[in-house]
Amino acid sequence: MKAIVHEGAAGLSGVSCRETEEAVPKHGEVRIRLKAAGLNHRDLFVLHRHQEHEPPLVIGSDGAGIVDEVGAGVTSVKVGDEVIINPGLGWPDKSDAPPAGFEIVGLPFHGTFAELIIVPAENAVPKPQHLSWEEAGVLSLAALTAYRALFTRGNVKPGMTVLIPGIGSGVATFLLQFAKAAGAAVYVTSRSEEKRQKALEIGADKAIDSADSWTEALGGEKVDLVIESVGAATFNQSLEQLKTGGTIVTFGASAGDEVMINLRTFFYGQFNMHGSTLGSGEELNEMLQFIEKHELHPIMDRTYTLDQFEEAFTRMEKAEQIGKIAFSIE
Repeated sequence: MKAIVHEGAAGLSGVSCRETEEAVPKHGEVRIRLKAAGLNHRDLFVLHRHQEHEPPLVIGSDGAGIVDEVGAGVTSVKVGDEVIINPGLGWPDKSDAPPAGFEIVGLPFHGTFAELIIVPAENAVPKPQHLSWEEAGVLSLAALTAYRALFTRGNVKPGMTVLIPGIGSGVATFLLQFAKAAGAAVYVTSRSEEKRQKALEIGADKAIDSADSWTEALGGEKVDLVIESVGAATFNQSLEQLKTGGTIVTFGASAGDEVMINLRTFFYGQFNMHGSTLGSGEELNEMLQFIEKHELHPIMDRTYTLDQFEEAFTRMEKAEQIGKIAFSIE
């Protein structure tokens, strides 16, 4: 089968698209013939986390396709079922944190940038019928990350104001769509005028130039909830926009892991801060029900073939995308 494989060198220089061996599902597993897959920032990190001396790894965490073989003991899905892949392995029920042993498809186990993948049967979830294959293929990791950060950790409610710094990524665009569907007012930031305009078209109530004073742009208005993924470059500005008693949820640090905060300002502000990563199988099911109820579609950026992986990875590395980048797999 054709697959995007990482081996032998750190970063993109270790990536190739080549033929690899097909595997057979074991007890409790299913094999899925993939129709589409989604590129995430995690895949860029994997290119450096997967060590040069380790065996070749098929990368990718998101995908959708058709079950083409089932292992012994599988009754939850059958050959011919259209499914999306839950990328979280070993986190079935909603909890404050993932259980010990939790992993994500695409490292340390083979991922979705391939014609075929084998996963536990419980990780094959019915595909929402209103989504195309490309839309379904980019859904799980980014949408689940957004759902848990916004609803489980952020406890968003109708009438709240939500700030999303760094609009443009797949997670950020899902956050915008989900928060609006939940009845919140949503403010976003970006350095890119194109991304700010797109956010307004999607439904953002305000779109702020990241280089400007956010406090001035908001006219001194404070927000109930900030969902942060940029990191050091924006974290203190995000805190400054919170109402007394407001909440900041962080799930990423693309612009720096370490940040200094004024603790006195933090505790006098009665602020709440929560970390968040991905989500459970239970939250995935809640998210799928939510997007079906509101008939939401992922914001699609561009679609590539597996052979065009270098273009896709480079576009994401340069943060040029608005929404999700997909691989079409035929």
